[in-house]
Amino acid sequence: MDSYEVAVIPGDGIGVEVVDAGLSVVERAAADAGFEVETTRFDWGTEHYLDRGEMMPDDGLDRLRGFDNIFLGAVGHPEVPDHVTLHGLLLPIRKGFDQYVCKRPNVLFEGIDSPLRGYGPGDIDFVVYRENTEGEYASVGGREHRGFDHETAVQSALFTRRGTERIVRAAFRAAAEREGHLTSITKSNAQAHSMVFWDDIVAEVSTEFPSVDVERLLVDAAAMDLIRRPHEFDVVVASNLFGDILTDIGAQITGSMGLAPSGNVHPGDANPSMFEPVHGSAPDIVGDGVANPLATVLSWSMLLDDLGETAAGDALWSAVVDQLAEESAPRTPDIGGTAGTEDVVADLRSRL
Repeated sequence: MDSYEVAVIPGDGIGVEVVDAGLSVVERAAADAGFEVETTRFDWGTEHYLDRGEMMPDDGLDRLRGFDNIFLGAVGHPEVPDHVTLHGLLLPIRKGFDQYVCKRPNVLFEGIDSPLRGYGPGDIDFVVYRENTEGEYASVGGREHRGFDHETAVQSALFTRRGTERIVRAAFRAAAEREGHLTSITKSNAQAHSMVFWDDIVAEVSTEFPSVDVERLLVDAAAMDLIRRPHEFDVVVASNLFGDILTDIGAQITGSMGLAPSGNVHPGDANPSMFEPVHGSAPDIVGDGVANPLATVLSWSMLLDDLGETAAGDALWSAVVDQLAEESAPRTPDIGGTAGTEDVVADLRSRL
């Protein structure tokens, strides 16, 4: 029997709850498909930081390197600034393993109401390819003259030809396999160096994919159009910052942050990829037993697909789709129900 080793970092807040709950569904799907998922838990995050002054140990990446993939629950704590949690755990993993593709599907499922009027099941179905290792989230800059009235902060975005070409090419490949439409998001009217550079590379790579129609939007227009005409989007490619912001809009117009999965992908076998639900640690509902586990299960579906176990990945995705489509099925409060986390995962297991 095939076996895969997955590092699990439950993280903070409801991350621990949804990870623990989701594992039972994943193990069932794996067993049904004839393989095993062996997990090793790493209790890194803000509790670790509060105890030891670090989000993860200095050798954290070395300890993760040998795993087939990584699963992360959530990061964030009300007592720790977000830049500490992000730069102490999530970003080092993304950059350290060169997980340059952040892939985020956005699907309006049957049984879920969009806040947008007139949209039904399947009317919204697009995927965002976000550059994940450089751009506006590059750690280039600093602060000088602290404490004086001329204190200065410099934050520079970094766009390399290699980094931009590879995310753009990945998005074109996805568009060629889907509906043949790619939307590139920039702010090239105002950012005449980095974003015009991005536009130039999109134009160059587009010649390799003559079957793909290319649309170019400024990020402010894209934010508007995701509300006004989301049905016209298929594959979206964007820089680190713009992709981050727009995928939160995508999660909301498709019903809930609790339904949004994501993958931080390093294509190839050199490094592990990491999968995580888009939602945060939600400290306001920790311990209430009502956290939505569906984004976690959908993220596991993406993880299994990445390992080549597409049958098990499809089974997890289908179980979620079937549950949401059934009016009497349990659902958590964020999507209009009254059920708890455990009720939802018990129902999912019964559908596998």
